Amino acid sequence: MISVIIPNFNRTDMLKESIQSVLDQDVFRDGTEPYELIVVDDGSSVDTGRILREFEGRLTYYAREHRGVSAARNYGLSRSTGEMIAFLDSDDLWKPDKIRIQVGFMKTLPEAVACYTEEIWVRHGRRVNPHDKHRKYSGWIFEKVLPLCLLSLSSALFRRRVFDELGVFDENLPVCEDYDFGIRLTQKYPLHLIPRPLIEKRGGHPDQLSHEYWGMDRFRIVALEKSLELDLTGEQKELVSREIIRKAKILAAGFSKRNKPSETLRYQDIIKKYEIERREP
Repeated sequence: MISVIIPNFNRTDMLKESIQSVLDQDVFRDGTEPYELIVVDDGSSVDTGRILREFEGRLTYYAREHRGVSAARNYGLSRSTGEMIAFLDSDDLWKPDKIRIQVGFMKTLPEAVACYTEEIWVRHGRRVNPHDKHRKYSGWIFEKVLPLCLLSLSSALFRRRVFDELGVFDENLPVCEDYDFGIRLTQKYPLHLIPRPLIEKRGGHPDQLSHEYWGMDRFRIVALEKSLELDLTGEQKELVSREIIRKAKILAAGFSKRNKPSETLRYQDIIKKYEIERREP
C-alpha cells in the first residue's frame, strides 16, 4: 500500500488539480499498486468537503482546526496505513509515471529509505529554470541540505519506517519544516535522486507560505540549532555552526536595515556564540 497525503488550506481549483494528478498515476489507474489518498484540511475558511464531493469514494477527507501544514501532514500520516508514504502539496502536480518510477527504484534498492526527483518549476503560469543553488544531489548529502531546502516533499517517496526512526514534522515551525526534516534524514541516511522531472511545482501565487514569512533563515537557524542535538560527527558540527553564523549574519544585516535593533542584537549574539564555540578546543 502507498499512502498519499495532501494537506490543504484555502485552496480549491489547485487542490482539485493536485488530487487529479494522483488519481491519474498509471499504476493507480491500472491497479498495479494499491494506494490510499488522504486529504487533510487545515482549518480552511472555504467548505473543502463540498469542493471534494466529486471525488467521493476515491479519497479519505479529514477536516481539522488550523494548526499549520506540519500538523496536517502529521495527522494524515497518523491515519495512513501504507508501507510507503508520499506527500503532495496542494499547489503541486505529479506526472503520471511518478509513482511507478519511484516504486520501481525502491524495489530494486531495498536498503533505500527515501528517493526524490527533479522538478519542473512554474511561476505565474510560466516555466522557469531553477538557480544553480537549487541543484539536487544524490547519496550522503548532509552538507548539501544545510544552505537551503533541497528536499521537496512533493517529489519524495519514503518508506514508512523512516518516520518511526526520525520522528515526524516539527509543528513548532510554521515554515521550513521540510528543511528541518531533510537535515534529520540526510544525517542518518543517503537520499537518492531520480534525475527525471516527475513533478510540477507551481509558485508565484500569493497564498504560498514563503510569501507570508520574511527572513526564512530565522526558521532555518532554529532547525540547525536543533540538529546539534543529533549524533553529529565533529565535521558535521563544524558545518552546522558555520551555516548558523552565515545565516545569522544575513539576518542581522537585514534587521539592521529595517531599523530593528533588538532583532539585530539577537542575531549578533548568535554569531558571537558560535564563533566563540568554534575557537574553543
